Amino acid sequence: MPSSSKTRKVRLGVIGCGVIAQHHLDAATKLSHAEVTMVADLREEAARKTAEKFGVKRWVSRASALLADPEVDGVLLALPARARTALALEAFQNGKHVLTEKPVAMNADEVRRMMRARGDLVAACCSSRYRFTQPARAAENFFRTGALGRLRAITARNLVAASPLSGKTPPAWRLKKAENGGGILMNWGCYDLDYLLGIAGWSLVPTSALARTWTVAPRLAEGRVAPGSDAETHVTALVLCEQGVVLDYERAEMCAGAAQSRWWITGENGTLRLQMTPKEKLEIVFDEAEAASGVRPTVVWSGEMDAPSVHGGPVTDFVNAILTGAPPRTTLEQALVIQQITDAIYRSAECEEMAPISRA
Repeated sequence: MPSSSKTRKVRLGVIGCGVIAQHHLDAATKLSHAEVTMVADLREEAARKTAEKFGVKRWVSRASALLADPEVDGVLLALPARARTALALEAFQNGKHVLTEKPVAMNADEVRRMMRARGDLVAACCSSRYRFTQPARAAENFFRTGALGRLRAITARNLVAASPLSGKTPPAWRLKKAENGGGILMNWGCYDLDYLLGIAGWSLVPTSALARTWTVAPRLAEGRVAPGSDAETHVTALVLCEQGVVLDYERAEMCAGAAQSRWWITGENGTLRLQMTPKEKLEIVFDEAEAASGVRPTVVWSGEMDAPSVHGGPVTDFVNAILTGAPPRTTLEQALVIQQITDAIYRSAECEEMAPISRA
């Protein structure tokens, strides 16, 4: 393996040549300290066309061929969750570093299996995607100042209203439990939790969750979800954490209601208002509580979202972690916390009562 960026480039292989892989490849092929040596996809035509598009010399239809190849140092797993854990374990067995798409796995047990197999190799997770942006880093820096005081509550609410029919049905895996472990919570919840827990310095220790989930409303289903979809499009949860901190979480797509968005981190001294996803202009505002004047808002950061960092960040971070030995932005240990919360939310929704969250 390379000991420094001066000796040689990190050689990358990409498994899965779908939409997200195109973003990974676009970012990876622009890096001066990395090169993509191979791509793989069960669909031979997709693998060939992707290799041609990005100037990759070799393509294969079997993932095992890529994982066994000595000219691959690190692997990007850009395929549905149900297939990723087995491939990650095979990659570690072959001495390859691994960057896995989100969600990190189908459940917490699979994350633990990857942790046991990783050894001293790099394992990074793409749930970190939105923490590479300037506003995310600004929010993290502000949190570290301690200006919020003792943390009380985190509120994350993002409801996307049902849009007019487009004639294009989303891919089937997005809302099939057997393919992706779940629906909107697996697709977007991992981003939301990574973002908020990361800004808070991974200091929260979740203990239990009370949640409900719903599938798409029947009158909105046709033409918006693939036939046979069985996963949720709406989730709401109350996650209790140590030291009295509460995470109030809601996420929905194809919602039968107006769009809503609220991202608040509240402490005893005030509230930090922020946004995760790209918008034309973003502001991070600190509503500070003052004894005499009440609440006074102060803009702590404003500007446009550096959107390219959203997709380019995980790959760049992965390569740098391999070269420098620094931990990636989101490690398997941190991804496990996200998955433990996710698993507890699903358990609670199924049994209709509070579900404990184990940190084991």
